[in-house]
Amino acid sequence: MMQDDLQQKRERMLTEPVEKLVCSLAVPSIVIMLITSIYNLADTYFVSGLGTSAAAAIGVVFSLMAVIQAIGFFFGHGSGNFMARKMGAKDYELAETMASTGFFLSFFFGALLSVFGLAFINPLLRALGSSETMLPYARDYMRFILIAAPFMTGSLTLNNQLRYLASAKLAMVGMVAGALLNIALDPLFIYVFGWGAAGAGVATMLSQMTGFAILLAATRRKGNIPMQLKRFKPTVYMFREIARGGLPSLLRQSLNSVGILCFNHAAGIFGDAAVAAISIVQRVTAFAISALLGFGQGFQPVCGFNFGAKQYDRVIRAFWFCAKLITAALFVLAVIGAIYAPNVIAIFRADDPEVIAIGKTALRLQCITLPFMGLVVLINMMLQTIGAAKRASTIAVCRSGLFLIPSIVILVSVFGLPGLQASQMTADILTIALALPIGLDTLGKMKKAMEENVPAP
Repeated sequence: MMQDDLQQKRERMLTEPVEKLVCSLAVPSIVIMLITSIYNLADTYFVSGLGTSAAAAIGVVFSLMAVIQAIGFFFGHGSGNFMARKMGAKDYELAETMASTGFFLSFFFGALLSVFGLAFINPLLRALGSSETMLPYARDYMRFILIAAPFMTGSLTLNNQLRYLASAKLAMVGMVAGALLNIALDPLFIYVFGWGAAGAGVATMLSQMTGFAILLAATRRKGNIPMQLKRFKPTVYMFREIARGGLPSLLRQSLNSVGILCFNHAAGIFGDAAVAAISIVQRVTAFAISALLGFGQGFQPVCGFNFGAKQYDRVIRAFWFCAKLITAALFVLAVIGAIYAPNVIAIFRADDPEVIAIGKTALRLQCITLPFMGLVVLINMMLQTIGAAKRASTIAVCRSGLFLIPSIVILVSVFGLPGLQASQMTADILTIALALPIGLDTLGKMKKAMEENVPAP
């Protein structure tokens, strides 16, 4: 019966107009990205009321959360895009085995990180860039983030598996429920109960556990693949396939953590206000990009199913449909962000003119490249979904690693604080110049394979 349901889903993904499919899958994904981004901003917003050092401490712990996300995305994207391709190729049994294998591995590695982090919490925080004034806030917050780590990695894996199986609405329910709970509990725990930064950590922990439970239950709904321990088969083949599809996400998220770490250390030279300002700008621009990447996430299952079925024309048409929409929307957001940059920063630290002064310049510089970053990430999503691991990994390491880290080191040493503010924009320009030719070449190869009726390379 389950395979009959999966067959019906496959037929829909291969026959409905791609524009209609992308939009139907994108709307729940956009909601997920918006609510999750607001939820990420919520801790910064509410904890900022405790002072500049507290706001900076959340930025420090955010680099650890990037590592947790890296684990979840590695197993979620790695198993999910494999499942979509196998669904397109009618290999339902292998898709079912991959679902459980990816999930249980994700939970296990999240638990390992939790144990390690709790055992070495103080030296870990100092390594992440925490000053002595930030340390008490960061420790109170991070302790609960670490406890929640396996549920966070498990939730991200389940969310991505459901998305790749074209069950974006169910994925939305789980992620949004947890995010809304976190937003509601933050002010209650931080101010009403008087728990301070620890209250934000408890709110995040409880919301992640709640979302995890809902997503786990969603896998048992019709047309999806439930998690079964008997199907957990961590063979070399399975792990290699997870790595093939998940390595770009792992590299991107891990280097994002390293990039945040470098930003924190470089900004620390200029004081807690600079750390807080850069942290706020990073989250605001991540919100702008992620809000539109729901279209990219709507594209991924369409891409995976149709690539697996060798219907490359549908992959190409869906790609350009998403690219035009994302670029246009990000252009509008970039203009708004540049005009109202001081007001945006003031939402978080209205009583600190130094944070606003540093943050508004950094935000305006990032708005210059913002319209093109959605296209870069869309190209990376396509390469990752079709299993082009080397190309996807190449792009993944650029923005937050290969180009960002040298930009920070060189520009800060030469220009000081203005160099720090321009570092991300510089890395973005270099990333765009690399990603566009790779993406266009991949689309060209698919078009040629379609014309010659051969599998795409």
